[in-house]
Amino acid sequence: MDCPLLVWMLSINREVSTDEYKECYELVKTCVPHFKIKAEPASGESFRQIVAQMMPLLMMRHRRVPRAKWKDSATPLGKHWIEQDPEGMHPDRWLRSMIGYSLAYESSLVGMAMVQGRQREVVNVGIGLKQLAVEPRDVTVKAYAESLSHKLTPLELSFVSPDLADDVIIRRLSILLALKQAYIKAIGQPIGFDWSRLEFNIPEESAKGDGAPLQGWEFRLFKAVLGVVRRGVLIEENYQCVSAFFRGTKESKFIWHDNQKDLESWVQFINVDQMVKVIPKLTA
Repeated sequence: MDCPLLVWMLSINREVSTDEYKECYELVKTCVPHFKIKAEPASGESFRQIVAQMMPLLMMRHRRVPRAKWKDSATPLGKHWIEQDPEGMHPDRWLRSMIGYSLAYESSLVGMAMVQGRQREVVNVGIGLKQLAVEPRDVTVKAYAESLSHKLTPLELSFVSPDLADDVIIRRLSILLALKQAYIKAIGQPIGFDWSRLEFNIPEESAKGDGAPLQGWEFRLFKAVLGVVRRGVLIEENYQCVSAFFRGTKESKFIWHDNQKDLESWVQFINVDQMVKVIPKLTA
């Protein structure tokens, strides 16, 4: 299934003003009517949710498609795709112009994975993000890993054994959780889904769901390193990122991208300043 996959990553690289929050809130209220949220300018969680809903608007603006010329649709499982106005488009081209997308956010990072093709194909896309940090910030890595053990299988727990170094545990844990989140989003499962039903065997690059092999999936794994200003101090944040897409191949495939050059053709990084600058253009 030769559907091109692209990822956009937006860094909330600084604190935003109340006026900027309100601008974003009003934009989403006007242009994304299916999304309901009350205004909470002091809430970082609220702002992340709003920015996530702005990502399709930014993407379609980048493609020079006016807002009036496309609509956002969803399957019964809540899998979203964008359908463009067929006017002036060959019917076959229009059928292959659907854009499926998946949104995720974590701390200072908001991500969107998107695929273009036929509707039944493009909805099978998901994105997962996991910051390489403990939560809450004052707990030990081992205690943090223990608090998430219910999301892992016995095999996966062996990969994050307490006798390993802290940085190894946090890296492996982030990979496992980002993989699971991406797959769960790709298949449109609800928030209460039992993550331990999935098992990712990283050394063997294989995956199972309810004990059966997951076949036909493509998992792309990469890292995002952000410089963000908090209370006037520049800090570095690291994230594990995963896209999941069903390509229908015989086996599932894991693709590891370890350097920035690998990402240039399919991952685009933007920041909150770039986003705020184009707000007036996103309703056009």
